[in-house]
Amino acid sequence: MDNEQKKQEKKNLIFYPLGTVGRDMIYSLFTNFILLFILYTKQLTNAQLGAVTAIMVAARIFDAINDPIMGNIIERTRTKWGKFKPWLLIGVLSTCVVVYLAFNTTLTGWSFIVFFGVIYFAYSITYTMHDISYWGMVAALSSDGNMRNTYTSRATLFAGIGGTLASMLVPVFTTGQYALGGNAQSAYGRIALVICVLTPLFMLFTLFGVKERRDDMKTEAPKVSFKKILNTITKNDQLVWMILIFLLQQIGNNFVLAGVGSTYIYFTYGYEGGLYSIFSTVGVAATAFLMLFYPALSRKFKRKQLMTYMVIGALVGFALQLLSGIAFSGNMVGFWMLTVGYMLSNLGLYSMYLIMMISIINTVEYNEYKNGERDEAIITSMRPFLTKMASALVVALTSLTYIIFRVTEYTNQISGYEQQANIGEITAEAKNAAIDQVLSQATHGQSMGMLLCMVILPMAFMMLSFVLYKKYYKLDEEEYDRICREIEAKKQ
Repeated sequence: MDNEQKKQEKKNLIFYPLGTVGRDMIYSLFTNFILLFILYTKQLTNAQLGAVTAIMVAARIFDAINDPIMGNIIERTRTKWGKFKPWLLIGVLSTCVVVYLAFNTTLTGWSFIVFFGVIYFAYSITYTMHDISYWGMVAALSSDGNMRNTYTSRATLFAGIGGTLASMLVPVFTTGQYALGGNAQSAYGRIALVICVLTPLFMLFTLFGVKERRDDMKTEAPKVSFKKILNTITKNDQLVWMILIFLLQQIGNNFVLAGVGSTYIYFTYGYEGGLYSIFSTVGVAATAFLMLFYPALSRKFKRKQLMTYMVIGALVGFALQLLSGIAFSGNMVGFWMLTVGYMLSNLGLYSMYLIMMISIINTVEYNEYKNGERDEAIITSMRPFLTKMASALVVALTSLTYIIFRVTEYTNQISGYEQQANIGEITAEAKNAAIDQVLSQATHGQSMGMLLCMVILPMAFMMLSFVLYKKYYKLDEEEYDRICREIEAKKQ
């Protein structure tokens, strides 16, 4: 590698991960808070909650199916800017427009449900454009295993920073005494505006600072073909196993932050966004250490060995969360035990996420070795495809939890007070006092039921994915290096 290449590689290691900070802020806002926005600013009948759930599940399944199609479209894109960057730009700008509209509507009832359906499907299309493009670039930045670990861990670290910033600030400034404008309706609208301005600004780092390999720009563009997508997946047995394993892991990984965690805290510890912000921030903070030092850890420990240690730590975390509800429910000792327990369980789950991302990307070389083609964009599109399939199932499980424990009986009353504050009928102080009175009527059984769901379900999905990965994923470090050597030998 000459000096110019080394210089560009250093730039890539800085500007590539910076580009995703805004992307993950907008992802966290929409994915983790859109259902909360609806619950706490709209009054829903059970039929309307069912319609919202059906829209979210259908849109995410559509979105998931759309991912490999988008990957195929990217593969055949031929421009002087490469195949990834045009879609990064188009996707980010259109996503920002959609998300701003989603959080700045005063529609209610079935009119809102129709509007929400259009918006949600539009988000599914626009976000896919830049998500597939962004993560697909990893395989085009380097084929060296250690460098891929570095790119992936750094990008995941900065994605975590963006997601954590949103997860930390959104609850504080939308719930309780610090809500912008004194109510959730106006607060969500203002936060959406700020994030939708920041997102394209961060993407400029990747668009103008990163240079990827563009060898395939000289080759003929492959046809967009469902058969091609299906063949790429089914002829790669390691990719097939990773599809199942990663899907299970993502259900466990996303369940708490999808809404159940915040609702449990509001019902148990009070309607104050600061507490949920602390819970989510501390819970995610430990993952920054893992993402920062993953390249060093990957040189010291094999992936399956590291995963085993992290799973053990996660089980300790799940036990602490259960103990917090059984022995210390409703007081600050219980809150901090719950938060530390979530931090440990999230550390284990996120280590699996990081390892599995790399495991999926490494099936690119396996595909080249076995079938003679890399198909980078199609294979890397499996990660967001599976994340969205998992999120569809998470939405269904979350809504089912809300229905079982009659959550909307309380959130409808809360949203009524939020709407009154938004139009100036009551003060912010009166609104908060009324909401506290509503939540005081929730029973201990309802809170414990939600806690059991947010512990047992993630733990079960984590263990199942862990067992399958240990048994069926064969591309460990030695096997991957052997495959890369054979590919190079064939080229020479």
